[in-house]
Amino acid sequence: SFRCYYVKQLNQPSESTIKMTFETRVTKLLGIEHPILMGGMTGVGTPELTAAVSNGGGLGIMAIHNAGSPEKGREWIRRLKKLTNKPFGINLTILPSMGPPPPYEEYARVMIEEDVKIVETAGSNPQKFIQLFKKYGLITIHKCISIRHALSAERYGVDIISLDGFECGGHPGEEDVGNFVLQAKGAIALTKPYVCSGGVGTGTQLAAALALGADGVNCGTRFCATKECNWPDSFKQRMVKASETDTVLMLRRLNNTCRVFRNNVAEEVEKIESEKGADFDFSHVAHLVNGKRGR
Repeated sequence: SFRCYYVKQLNQPSESTIKMTFETRVTKLLGIEHPILMGGMTGVGTPELTAAVSNGGGLGIMAIHNAGSPEKGREWIRRLKKLTNKPFGINLTILPSMGPPPPYEEYARVMIEEDVKIVETAGSNPQKFIQLFKKYGLITIHKCISIRHALSAERYGVDIISLDGFECGGHPGEEDVGNFVLQAKGAIALTKPYVCSGGVGTGTQLAAALALGADGVNCGTRFCATKECNWPDSFKQRMVKASETDTVLMLRRLNNTCRVFRNNVAEEVEKIESEKGADFDFSHVAHLVNGKRGR
């Protein structure tokens, strides 16, 4: 059912609101109050931010790789359980690495052993992980940037699709399809519930996503402007003051497109990528984009 979320009363002060039930396939499946998910994020997907979203009635999702190792991930999950008694998820992102790949199987084992109920996968083909998690009864969410990827995930047995439009931060893929097209197509092509991900930050956008056929939204950057986020305050202030043109797409020539905040580092990467042309290689910018400078 689709009901009003927070609707301002006509001719009343702006702080006067009506709180109403909002029930979708996603809220029922996940056991949450609001159809709002916090997607797994590198760096900021900590137990504290995850718990804050879950305690607020959404689904917080902690990125387990942020802990640094599977056993540290176990400690983070236990810490998260002390911070909230509401549903939460754990993200397992499977991406190409600059060196030896992370121990994805060990992370998955820890999640199962710690009785995690909901998992979000992202990145490379998730088939073996989805099948493993389903074997142990976990609810699975998978991020997809195209309808064909989403249909594959449905065949693998995923429970919820996170349908990511080209607007999303991080890795938007190479399909370049925006949410106004992608979400409407999802309503026609998909049978499993799906949430709209990418560029979502307001209640009106939540309403629009539901009108297009989604069962909720998946937000990332929006939750970084909060006291529970571990960003420095200067990052948060700059984000709040930013305009819609303050992001840039990097690494397009490598088919590993990243949407990042426009700053001096991003502009330097753009310059190198342009100057190298067809000879551009990841090694030319690895020192700028490996994430170490900001931690």
